Order: sequence, then structure tokens, then C-alpha cells
Amino acid sequence: MLILQLAIILIASKIAGSLSVRLGQPSVLGKLLIGIVLGPSVLGLVNETETLTEFSQIGVILLMFMAGLETDLDEFKRSGKAATYVGFGGIIVPLVLGYFAGIILNLTTMEAWFLGLLLSATSVSISVQALKEINRLKTPEGTTILGAAVIDDVVVIIALAFLMSFAGGDGNLTTVILKKVVFFVGAIFVGRKVIPRFLQKFSTLKVTETVISSALIICFVYAYLAEYTGVSAIIGAYIAGVAISLTNFKHEVFEKVETISYSIFVPVFFTSIGITAHFTGITKNIGLIIILSILAISTKLIGAAVGAKAAGFGWNSSLGIGSAMVSRGEVALIIAAIGLDSNLLSQNMFAVIVVVVLVTTIVTPPMMKRFFKANTEKETRTT
Repeated sequence: MLILQLAIILIASKIAGSLSVRLGQPSVLGKLLIGIVLGPSVLGLVNETETLTEFSQIGVILLMFMAGLETDLDEFKRSGKAATYVGFGGIIVPLVLGYFAGIILNLTTMEAWFLGLLLSATSVSISVQALKEINRLKTPEGTTILGAAVIDDVVVIIALAFLMSFAGGDGNLTTVILKKVVFFVGAIFVGRKVIPRFLQKFSTLKVTETVISSALIICFVYAYLAEYTGVSAIIGAYIAGVAISLTNFKHEVFEKVETISYSIFVPVFFTSIGITAHFTGITKNIGLIIILSILAISTKLIGAAVGAKAAGFGWNSSLGIGSAMVSRGEVALIIAAIGLDSNLLSQNMFAVIVVVVLVTTIVTPPMMKRFFKANTEKETRTT
């Protein structure tokens, strides 16, 4: 059954992606929407399974690994100020307004802060693909987005641990922070001192494709350790990609990982987002979904855009950066699951949040294209 489902996903995602491009939208939008059509909510041709989820997880890890491989570290350092402004701007505005929205919805103080924290999360895996398609990944805007995503992930996870400790959860704030510090310090040290030597030694083995195999080993180990220490796996994969980008194996690794990723794993990831959507029983909460979707989109867009503007970007670039931070993706879903287990999120609200996360994911690519296209046209007119 899995083999047939993979075949259906691959042919449908490629056709839908091509159609989306013909309509002037990023291909990733078509892949997301076709997942909804294929899934149980519409045709029911493909159902969510554990194996398909694992394929999807590999897809998003490889996608962020490639983003790391394409990162210009010098540009990344130069964008540190902008990434900080965007990251914190994209956290503070959704956090505060999300809290007040929770109070209006008659949630307890802790539940309201949790809602705000949930809306502060971001996942740029979808944005990375959109940036690649519009040739913006290697620009100052693209580097700022990636840097802000790392800041967002770390700050939100630490804030979550802080909130859980106050709410009576088992989160020990000191332990949580210490584990993250150990991961980042260790990841940077290993990236500088160990990875180049590991690639050099492993590539001399008398077997085929040693370079790509060693790169994938590094990618998956980093992703696992990141997730183990409470940092998102996609951040670990991204850091692994950055580390390998500093070696002489960068181009060889990227070409082969790109072939592996886009042939099967990345299409499964994009399509599975739509497949996992369940719309049964949400009609009674449609008003709440619309309100929270507008809140989720506007707060992240405005907060991150204002941060980008404060860092010196023009308004079109700032809005493009802000729109790239809108997607909540798997990061918000993980936090929502934690809230459900800790009784900080009701089952009803959890179902609403899942739909809101899907909405933020779907609107991100066309928003990015619109704002960055306007910026490109402005640059063309001034040259």
C-alpha cells in the first residue's frame, strides 16, 4: 500500500506544482493543496501512516540541510542584527496579542499565555522552498529569515519550558537551557573541528558514494541531537548544512542531496501536510478559526516586518521577510501537542489550532511571492 501511495503522491505533487507555477504561484502551494485533495478530507486516496510521517520528517530535514549548504556564512554574520530584530519582533507581537485574545476567549491566564506562545512559533521549511523558487535564498533577506528562524526556535522553546514550570509541568528551566547551550556549543565546535576531518577520512573508504553518505550521517546525527535537547530537528539539520558548506565537499554534497530530496522525500513532506488535515467537525468553530487565522497571520507578519524595517530593509523587503515567518508548520503542532497533554489546550482548541497552522502554511508562499515580486519590480525601475 505504501508503494502505491508514494506513486500517487509523486505524480500528483509534480502535476499540482507545475500547475501552480503556470498560475503564477510557487509550486509548493500546489503541493500543499493537492495533499488536502488526496487526503481523507476529500478523495481519501492517501491516508496518514507512521511510515509516511517518517518519510515526511526526512523530507523536511533534508530541505533545511540544503538551506544550510546554500548559506553564505559571511552574509549570515552580517545579518545578525537584522535576524535578531526580526526574530524578536516576530515573537513579541504574537505573544502579547495572542495572550489578550486568550483572555477575551475566557481562557485562564496560563492558557492565554500558552496561546500567545503557540502563535509566536515559526517554521521556515515552507518558506525556504519558496525562497529557492524566487531566487531569494542567498540574498540578505533570505539569510535574515533563516537567522531569525533559529532565534525564534530557541527563544520560544525556552519560554515554553519557563511557562511549563510555572504551570506545574515537568519542565526544569535550568536543565532545558543548559541542554540547549550544550547542543549549540557542541554543534559549533564539532562543525569547525571534527566535520572536515570526518568527511576527509570517510570519503577515502573503498565503497561507493562515501561523500554523500558521510554528509547524510552528519545531517541526521545533528537533527537527532537537536531534537533530543529540545531544539527543533530542522535547526540541527540546518546547522549541519552550514558546517559542511565550509568544506571543499559543499558542491558535491548539495548536488547529490538535492537529487535524493526532490525525487521523493521533499514532495512527500509538502503533500503530507495537506494529507494530515482533518476538517470533520470544524464547522461549528469556523468563526474562531477565521479570527485566530487572521490573528496568526497579521501578528507574525507585522512583528517580523517592523523588525526588518528597523534593521534597515525597505518596506517591500520587510513585508516579504515578515510573510516568510508566518508559517507555523510542525513547530507549532509540536507545541500544541505539548499543550494538549498538559491541559493548557483543550481538545476542541487543539483541533482549531491544527487548522489555523494549516492556513498559515498555505498562505505563506503566495504572500512571499507578492511582496518580493513588488520589491524586485521596484529594484528594476530604479536601475
